[in-house]
Amino acid sequence: MNSPIFFSPNLLLVSGLLVAGNVLAAPFAYVPNEKSGTLSVIDTATESVVAEIKAGDKPRGLAVSKDGKTLYVSDQPNNVLVKVDLENRVASGTVELGESPEGVSISPDGKWVVAASEISNSINFVSTETNKKMFAVKTKGKNPEHAVFSPDGKWLYVSAEEADSVDVIDVAQRKQVASVKVGERPRGIAFTPDSKVAYVASEIASMVYAIDVKTKKVIKQIKSGNFSNGVTASPDGTRVYVSNGKDGTVSAIDTVENKVIATITVGKRPWNMAITPDGKKLFVANGRSNSVSVIDTEKLQVSSEIKVGETPWGVVIY
Repeated sequence: MNSPIFFSPNLLLVSGLLVAGNVLAAPFAYVPNEKSGTLSVIDTATESVVAEIKAGDKPRGLAVSKDGKTLYVSDQPNNVLVKVDLENRVASGTVELGESPEGVSISPDGKWVVAASEISNSINFVSTETNKKMFAVKTKGKNPEHAVFSPDGKWLYVSAEEADSVDVIDVAQRKQVASVKVGERPRGIAFTPDSKVAYVASEIASMVYAIDVKTKKVIKQIKSGNFSNGVTASPDGTRVYVSNGKDGTVSAIDTVENKVIATITVGKRPWNMAITPDGKKLFVANGRSNSVSVIDTEKLQVSSEIKVGETPWGVVIY
């Protein structure tokens, strides 16, 4: 059953940092702060917070529309997807979802935004044209966290906290077609730009698994730091970065040899991350430091640490 879009007066507040007639430049990093109920907006050039946007009560997963005008963020306690008008930097409405939504991503063609629902063990597909939930796909893994499209748009890989496998959804068929066994509690997922390999971090195993997308088989197990979590691929596909929650580090992996080439110390409990379009800066959300670490990917060292709201969950850059 399709759910209507509705508006809540509680979601229409924006911080005084917003300037009337704001003209957007790119790229900006958007950081959802779980306990603050806000999005911190970071200018990636100056590495500074330029605005705060109220976005529900516990914002988590987020994705930006293909045209860059709308940001979609899951609001876990209210079971909705919050729409944020990026030009005016204000929440503009919500879409009802299943219980406890978390990870959010958008299809390469921009037609679908998906959100993983932890309680219903399903992935909700929302049309970006109608802003309505159109259907949901059930997955085998319990408590799904991330749902990530392959760059070619054919596959949706889903990780679940209470599982040891990654569920594979055929987007055209709108159903799960396979599961790939990895380590216990798979978390972050990232694809190489050619959609040939997916990298999945398993938290309890503290391992990263390289999966051949065509054969749906693990081709390499890579030892990372303790409690590996978020995963981000560089735009050229030569590196994958993995956050290690217990160590407070990020591992840089060479995708040719599939081995760790550097370990960078960041803040406490690094979680999800995003990289700038030019691949030069990696922004890492540190959940227990209430900060974002910026890594210079050429030097493989932290260039700055930016204070944000309470308990940042991740980052998206557009």
